[in-house]
Amino acid sequence: MRFRYSAATFTSLTLVTVLTLLTSPATADNPSRSITIKRTPWTTSRITGSPEPPPSYITARAFPGLKFNQSLLISTAPGSNRLFVVQQQGQILSFRNDPNVRSADLVVDISKERIAAWNSNELPIFEPGLKDRLLKVRGRNLFFSNDIDTSIDQADIIFVCVNTPIKKFGEGAGKAVDLQFIEQTARRIKENSQSNKIIVEKSTLPVRAAATLENILHSGNEKVRFEILSNPEFMAEGTAVRDMEFPDRVLIGSKDTPAGLAARQELVDLYLHWVPKENLITTNLWSSELSKLVSNGFLAQRISSINSIAAICEVTEADVTEVSKAVGKDSRIGPKFLNAGPGFGGSCFRKDILNLVYLCEHYQLNEVASFWEQVVSLNDYQMEHYVRRILQAMFNTLAGKKLAVFGFAFKPNTGDTRDSPAIYICKRLLEEKAYLRITDPQALKNARNDLQDLENLEFVEDPYKAAEGVHGIALITDWVEYSKLDFQEIFDKMEKPAFIFDGRNQLNRLALFDIGFNVYSVGKTPLTHF
Repeated sequence: MRFRYSAATFTSLTLVTVLTLLTSPATADNPSRSITIKRTPWTTSRITGSPEPPPSYITARAFPGLKFNQSLLISTAPGSNRLFVVQQQGQILSFRNDPNVRSADLVVDISKERIAAWNSNELPIFEPGLKDRLLKVRGRNLFFSNDIDTSIDQADIIFVCVNTPIKKFGEGAGKAVDLQFIEQTARRIKENSQSNKIIVEKSTLPVRAAATLENILHSGNEKVRFEILSNPEFMAEGTAVRDMEFPDRVLIGSKDTPAGLAARQELVDLYLHWVPKENLITTNLWSSELSKLVSNGFLAQRISSINSIAAICEVTEADVTEVSKAVGKDSRIGPKFLNAGPGFGGSCFRKDILNLVYLCEHYQLNEVASFWEQVVSLNDYQMEHYVRRILQAMFNTLAGKKLAVFGFAFKPNTGDTRDSPAIYICKRLLEEKAYLRITDPQALKNARNDLQDLENLEFVEDPYKAAEGVHGIALITDWVEYSKLDFQEIFDKMEKPAFIFDGRNQLNRLALFDIGFNVYSVGKTPLTHF
């Protein structure tokens, strides 16, 4: 017998390791589809020690949702309601002593260090609520492993969650998605698959990427069939656990063939365990792939739009916060993503918009391409505008001046610094010969990597120490911790005149002004003592 994991995940051979998570769909072996096997009754007239012939009997799987791989022993633990199966290769599997138990989940990654971290109490990423949830299921129905090839073979469903960065070379450099890791993943899946599988695209991919996957998987492998589904991820860092538990929608795309629709239903059935049916959207493959790009494009567009208005507010004495509130009350528009700031960041917005631009250019939709490219251009402008405002406020020179940078992550409640506005802003401030002290609750390790080999900067965990003796503070990430700081204490230890540049409009500007700060907020008239 062979243990069939309900799903497996796979990472490409990259230096950037991407962990992926398995889920548990219904399979042919689950309780709802189990087969009772009838055996021929014994015909022996008598068994020693028994006065009567035994009755007719049948056999049935005790745990129809599970299969094991060369199992040697099944045992219990004293005082536990869990069973343990020892397999020939030395693997021990644990599961509830419940006939309705489904399967174990397995996470695989090429990095031994990262897998070790996921199996420890020090997770490799910070995400609110994740650690508590993981510790409840790890070792029960969630496992982490480096045995990629075996996991592929044992999987029924494989979620592909590898990195898809923008190409830095060749055709489409700077806009097109680099698909080399997707291709490497597909080839490895093909080489290690002995049974039919459902392949689920979780990575953000260009439209019609599923066709590329299918061509590779079916090339030279006629015995195994693969069905490709698109299930783009809409979770946001900082709220990922909640977004997973209570998603606005789950999008699943498939081919409109009997096999494609059947595969889609398998994934739908999985999500129905916790997602209301009305929140599940099914489409064709191409619509699903495009929807992810368009969603991120629309969100980024709103940020760039309000930032363009912020620039107008700064020179007309209008207040961008008041403008945003008024506009957001229009039911046709709504209030979300209308907060002005130093620009958007993260791993998705810029990459997905540029991919959309490349797609439009490929089909010679040049005007459409220009429209979306302007969203990125405005974001670049906003980051430079923030730097220039600091420079102009501090008498057009930063040479020899110290600045504290509050926040380096691209958003609060994450340590992720990918494409963070702070990277560009800090490099520009260093070009102006400023000395920087950078602080962030979770992102200092990544900040060091992003700014490695640069001089005139240090990294400080304590924001109070970061602000000692500085001429100004640049608040870039709106961590809630910063709004709770004692700014009177901070002001007393700063050089004078003291400046604060609130890039997120997070702080009470009037209170800061009363303390003695010269306050520069995004999209608002400065409050100065000059």
